[in-house]
Amino acid sequence: MKNNISIRIKEKLNANSLILLLRNHFAKIPDHRSDNCKISLVDGIMSAYAMFSLKEQSVLAFETRAEKSNDNLKSIYGLKDIPTDTHMRTMLDEISPDYIKQGFKLIYNRLQRSKELEKFLFMDEYYLVSMDGTGYFSSQTINCDNCLEKTGKDGKVTYYHQFLGAAIIHPCMREVIPLAPEMIIKQDGSNKNDCERNAAKRFLGDFRKEHPKLNVVVVEDGLSPNAPHIKELKINHCHFILGVKPDDHKFLFQRVAELKELGEVSEVAIIEGDITHVFSFCNNQPLNESNQDVQINFLEYWEINNKTGKTQHFTWVTDFQITQKNVYQLMRGGRARWKIENETFNTLKNQGYNFEHNYGHGHKNLSSIFALLMMLAFLVDQTLQLSCNLFRAAWKTCVTRINLWDTIRNYFWTMIVVSMNQIYEAIYYGIKKQQIEVLYENSA
Repeated sequence: MKNNISIRIKEKLNANSLILLLRNHFAKIPDHRSDNCKISLVDGIMSAYAMFSLKEQSVLAFETRAEKSNDNLKSIYGLKDIPTDTHMRTMLDEISPDYIKQGFKLIYNRLQRSKELEKFLFMDEYYLVSMDGTGYFSSQTINCDNCLEKTGKDGKVTYYHQFLGAAIIHPCMREVIPLAPEMIIKQDGSNKNDCERNAAKRFLGDFRKEHPKLNVVVVEDGLSPNAPHIKELKINHCHFILGVKPDDHKFLFQRVAELKELGEVSEVAIIEGDITHVFSFCNNQPLNESNQDVQINFLEYWEINNKTGKTQHFTWVTDFQITQKNVYQLMRGGRARWKIENETFNTLKNQGYNFEHNYGHGHKNLSSIFALLMMLAFLVDQTLQLSCNLFRAAWKTCVTRINLWDTIRNYFWTMIVVSMNQIYEAIYYGIKKQQIEVLYENSA
């Protein structure tokens, strides 16, 4: 054993058990096709999930490799038959995205029961949920009934897809726990574009049904603090810390300036090493002139580097009554919002997930299904990063995520293995080198 160290893995939170959990769930999804189909629906869904789990660059690349070596697809992902790229897309296009979304709750439940979720506790009793929209498909030629549309100055129409992403985050954690995203698509029977605000309303309603007792603090950017959205947050029993900008909330910032002149704004400074934190806050203020009934508490913050003089400035509104005791924590929660960008979207775009590649668009739900399956694969990876010592050891050995994915694929497609955990062990402990055995009799 490497350094005489034996790495333990958790029974319910390792790669093998999580893959089996998802396969068993996919097997319960009703098959919308005729009874004489040769390839099962679960094999079609699991093939697509395996493609994202392995970070393959395209459906065709996955199919080409699977044709030459599919033993590990059978042993690790439980596949009996593997569809062609065209067949896979046809199979998935008619599936309701709601079925795939349910997989997120299954993994969340395991994190909760194992106490791993408690690592994300904020202010001792809350969980921070960061929300933001992102695009994952754009084309001027390919489109479907669900596509959003925008017309440029040149008259050309661009078709695109977006979703509202959300993740449980913590200021001190590099991991995130992505929740099931809400697709921003044209709703049934509508010719109008959907929008992030409507998606947020649907997401919050579904979130509360799935997690009725979870104490959450929603953190969002400067586009979110409007009266309808804040009312929706309150209806769904969510606390909030929302970024605000002077240009979008002139009435609020003018009111705060007047209160400062009257000496009715509290201020506090905290020195932390080379950093000085300066806070200014006031409570029980109207959000804007036309929504006097929507009361918020206003927090302004400056981070000053005492060595360089560099200053960063942030402003938020929150429903927490702001005090000198909690102002630092509220700032930390508000700034953690960026983890939906940095640790989620940027990781998906730049760390080997091929987030912006068009794996297939279809005519109905295919684009959404592929996006959800990629996010499920990301959730599994984040779960392993959080709770599986073996996965972390393999990652440390490879140094970067991209190198880890490359090494996993190398072992997966060139060797016969019994589980994903065995691949992680091979990466960490090393393998016995053997001479290549050329299969001349199989040559064309």
